[in-house]
Amino acid sequence: MIFDTHTHIYLSEFDEDCQLVVQRAKESGVVMMMLPNVDIETIEPLKRVLNRYPDCCIAAMGLHPTSVEEDYMQQLQQVYNELLCGNYRAVGEIGIDLYWDKTYRSQQIEVFAEQLKWAKAMLLPVIIHNREALNDTLQTLKQNPVEKFVMHSFGGTPEDVKRVREVGDAYFGINGVVTFKNARLDDTIREIGISRLLVETDAPYLTPVPYRGKRNEPSYIVNTINKIAEVLEISASDVQKATFDNAVKFFSL
Repeated sequence: MIFDTHTHIYLSEFDEDCQLVVQRAKESGVVMMMLPNVDIETIEPLKRVLNRYPDCCIAAMGLHPTSVEEDYMQQLQQVYNELLCGNYRAVGEIGIDLYWDKTYRSQQIEVFAEQLKWAKAMLLPVIIHNREALNDTLQTLKQNPVEKFVMHSFGGTPEDVKRVREVGDAYFGINGVVTFKNARLDDTIREIGISRLLVETDAPYLTPVPYRGKRNEPSYIVNTINKIAEVLEISASDVQKATFDNAVKFFSL
């Protein structure tokens, strides 16, 4: 049994064949998928997929850092209202992203902090997006501690793993990037250890080798699992079981 802990199969890239994507996922052993929200425009598409596949999909609600713009307060209120009235298993994906643009850095930090407060009040885990902003992310977490969180699409060093662990009960999401030739994540994965690993696709993004260059989808998560097994020198089935159990525990299912 495999748990894809981060996938966006509700996005327009899957409009034509979402049913086939879900079918292929199940045939590959994926029995559960977490759908994290992006912004107010993705709420309805997310809910449609969630309602269509309640047997294998759960969802998180949050405002993605790259969606933080001038209207962020209005967006934040809409996301909060949805979180209150929906059956969401986490707050996410939220965080700080300074890779493309630093214009709204202070607003991103403000939005991240506010959503961390929601998670703490609602006793929900947090799915964190961090890109080129680890210092700001950890500082904000220190000031707004939560019960548990996952660093989605983690690509840091073993030292970064240690720094993250200093601010709370941290899990680490590993995806197709681990299969890339220049990823250099072997030591990082060993430092994390199997007890705090979650596997994800981030579909339609970050497609693993040998499918790199194509649209990613949950069935490709097998390639990520195989690579982690190789690094940790354990069987793929052991990685599947451990990461599935970790996800069930993380999302309190």
